[in-house]
Amino acid sequence: MTGRGLFRRSVLAFGLAFLYAPLVLVVIYSFTASKLATVWAGFSTRWYGELIADEALLEAAWLSLRLAFISATLALALGTLAGFALARFPRFSGRTLFAGMVFAPLAMPEIVMAISLLLLFVNMGEILGWPSQRGFLTLVIAHTTFTLSYVAVIVAGRLAESDRSIEEAALDLGASPLKTFFVITLPVIAPALAAGWLLAFSLSLDDVVTSQFISAPGATPLPVVVLGSVKLGVSPKINAIGAISVVLVLLATSAAYVVQSRRGRRLRQRSGL
Repeated sequence: MTGRGLFRRSVLAFGLAFLYAPLVLVVIYSFTASKLATVWAGFSTRWYGELIADEALLEAAWLSLRLAFISATLALALGTLAGFALARFPRFSGRTLFAGMVFAPLAMPEIVMAISLLLLFVNMGEILGWPSQRGFLTLVIAHTTFTLSYVAVIVAGRLAESDRSIEEAALDLGASPLKTFFVITLPVIAPALAAGWLLAFSLSLDDVVTSQFISAPGATPLPVVVLGSVKLGVSPKINAIGAISVVLVLLATSAAYVVQSRRGRRLRQRSGL
């Protein structure tokens, strides 16, 4: 092995260790018998049992999953429309303003976005009478607002790289624009849609700043509950939550890899390769 090859492998190993060593430690210390999250006092599954018995944490986790699923789905629908408009219609009245509004959450500090949404909901409640109080619905609106920008960027980028001649050929052969979108365009951007939905889901699931401003008693996502509990001292139950999250992400990533590999093999078999 040459010196350059050894250096590259060392840098790669250091980078992977820097990224994943904390996750490994979280998983390991989730099995500690100590009441301190950073002290190893023997192997125990006690904290998983206490986590299962903690109704507040379980309720917050279920709320976070529902919130992430709904907001990611809404962000996918709205972000796809926004990305399609930006990629397929380079000139229309107000395009610059529209693009600025779509991309603003990407550059705007999250604390500014959270305060803006809080003021919006408070003033709407005073002027229109809705929402009368913050809750799950306002959380969905807030999370959809800042996640749809990411979906729009991904979809617009995929559309910009796609070959429009296929769509034009379908239109020339008599297909309607709607049918062309569902038969031609949608399969082409399907990977971007999946990536955008997953990104929106993960951003919503682990959001703290916006959720902390918009949440209310009875509608508090898991990250806000965890942050509140950490202020009183880190419990190994937090490590257990982290370990379960790591396992779920690994399972989802492995499943996606298997599905993609099988799809690739089928495509190669059909093409005779």
